[in-house]
Amino acid sequence: MKKFDSILIANRGEIAARIIRTAGGLGFRTIAVYSEADSDAVHVKAADDAVLLGPAPVGESYLDMDRVLDAAKRSGADAIHPGYGFLSENADFARACEQAGLVFIGPTAAAIDLMGNKAEAKRHMIKAGVPCVPGYEGEDQSDEVFARAADEIGYPVMVKAAAGGGGRGMRLVDDKADLSGALELARSEALNAFGSGELILEKAILRPRHVEIQVFADHHGSVVHFGERDCSVQRRHQKVIEEAPCPVMSEELREQMGAAAVEAAKSIEYRGAGTVEFLLDEDGAFYFLEMNTRLQVEHPVTELISGFDLVGLQLAVALDEVLDLEQEDIELFGHAVEVRLYAEDPVEDFLPSTGRIDRWSPPSGEGVRVDAGIDTGVEITPFYDAMVAKVVAWGETRDIARRRLLDALGTTVLFGPRTNREFLIAALASERFAAGEATTAFIAEEFPDARLRDTELDIDLVAAAAVVHYEHDCAQAASRLRSGADELRNWSSSGPLATRYIYASRDREYDVTVSPLSRDSYSVVHGERSIDIRISSREEGCVTLTVSGRKRRVYWQVPDLGRIHVAVSDQGATLVNLLGQRVGAGEAEGQGTVRAPMHGVLLEVDVEVGRVVAKGDRLAVLEAMKMQHEILAEVDGVVREVAAAVGQQIAADELILEIEADPQGEDAN
Repeated sequence: MKKFDSILIANRGEIAARIIRTAGGLGFRTIAVYSEADSDAVHVKAADDAVLLGPAPVGESYLDMDRVLDAAKRSGADAIHPGYGFLSENADFARACEQAGLVFIGPTAAAIDLMGNKAEAKRHMIKAGVPCVPGYEGEDQSDEVFARAADEIGYPVMVKAAAGGGGRGMRLVDDKADLSGALELARSEALNAFGSGELILEKAILRPRHVEIQVFADHHGSVVHFGERDCSVQRRHQKVIEEAPCPVMSEELREQMGAAAVEAAKSIEYRGAGTVEFLLDEDGAFYFLEMNTRLQVEHPVTELISGFDLVGLQLAVALDEVLDLEQEDIELFGHAVEVRLYAEDPVEDFLPSTGRIDRWSPPSGEGVRVDAGIDTGVEITPFYDAMVAKVVAWGETRDIARRRLLDALGTTVLFGPRTNREFLIAALASERFAAGEATTAFIAEEFPDARLRDTELDIDLVAAAAVVHYEHDCAQAASRLRSGADELRNWSSSGPLATRYIYASRDREYDVTVSPLSRDSYSVVHGERSIDIRISSREEGCVTLTVSGRKRRVYWQVPDLGRIHVAVSDQGATLVNLLGQRVGAGEAEGQGTVRAPMHGVLLEVDVEVGRVVAKGDRLAVLEAMKMQHEILAEVDGVVREVAAAVGQQIAADELILEIEADPQGEDAN
């Protein structure tokens, strides 16, 4: 086995920064790669060296094997760590690394080939006697064969991409009439994400737990596992909250699942870090789901309860060192919970959110760990995954870990793009999660659309924002004066001062008036209500104040004229002051105007000028942050203009098409 001293990390974001942290700490020279969109990224600054791959699209940068290998050659790298995603489970890339004389820090190409294809992996596990979900994984990929297989399996069924993971190319089908459309979308998404449109079908097991076993193997025949992780809390088949150990795991069940996972790794002569995933039903039966031949996003929870650095172990295995571990050497202690902080908008069906990060302030505290790939001033682009950071907490018990994580999220500040921070807080605080009862149906059942779309802000938060905004405006005005005494703050010889703000947040407006009572005391009027606020301390971007008798710590930022970001422990918002803004310049656009909900690439336009459409019809498909999003008609009518073309990179709010609404159709609805 070839030794190495320098490692190129063929990835970006938080996982690249995470690998650099361990590798650099062990004395290895680290080399980052980046696209034009990532020139100022955190992982680029953290590495000893960095090489530009190409333009922002992944096909021209992070997924281009030739460019990555050329970067390794130019930088003098001896080894490549692929992280997760991108080329991490690409067998051709593993082979190409070896052919180029580079150590691939991962399993063999043969193992990646076998386990990377869900159909082949499932056939292998069936032969090995591992329990598997009933389904179809045949070579005939015709819609007719899938339809017959679905009838035999029985609805609901799950359509899955045979290659890849991360929820892409996956659709739940409840009814036979929806199968054809699900197959079409899954094939297209899989082809774009993984370069293969091969699909499989599985019986949909409703309300299971998603439990996975972390395995590790060296080149000398040693295979061990580091216990399990429960990854049941998912949205669109993508994990949102992960924890270790599983809340309902018994020692007997852990031994059975662990043994099955170890046997699976041995059967393919595995090496390095891998994860064997299972579905655990309500009766305690478990079924093989897939094997991920790489480091997992959620590996920190295993590190926190085991005390092992899994990236460090990966490097040791790649250097042909003996693990020197027996299963009984691995002890698990305490509990760890991780949440994925996404740049996305839960109110708008979790659509990805892009834009400049105006402020990033990660939390800290006992038992808290943050893995992040962002910083203040960094741009969140539409080209990559929406996950920007992971916040993790450890505790002696599950509830201590959960409470520490709640506290950490309450002090997490990410201003700019919308995030799922408040959603994560609500999920962790729910009675079902606290009781350890969350299954894969948790989000759908606990957070119906009506709850997610309740955008009413706590008026105390708005009042606090108005006071902070007022103080900021006063400070800006004072900075332009040649002199002025601080003790005269909020004093006027002409009587009480009153400043009005009309804030807009989403589709709501808040009309408040701020009147200073003293240097640190204010009265804020909203409608018939008067709210007393007293400031007890001021820090950079943070104030501690008492609102209506309740002490609150408020994080804030005024990024530009007329806007303020504000957040407290469980709620945050960006407020736009409408006073002084141009209002009433024209009539609002009707629902017939179809604009891009986010930045992305327009993959399909399904209508043309003159086409009659009904509410709910699919108009177009937009790809953003590696996912495909259907754009549906909101009104009945006739298409009068198609303004965007297939293949076009389109910006958020850019016009796609215009529908002339049918008044009769609207009345009928």
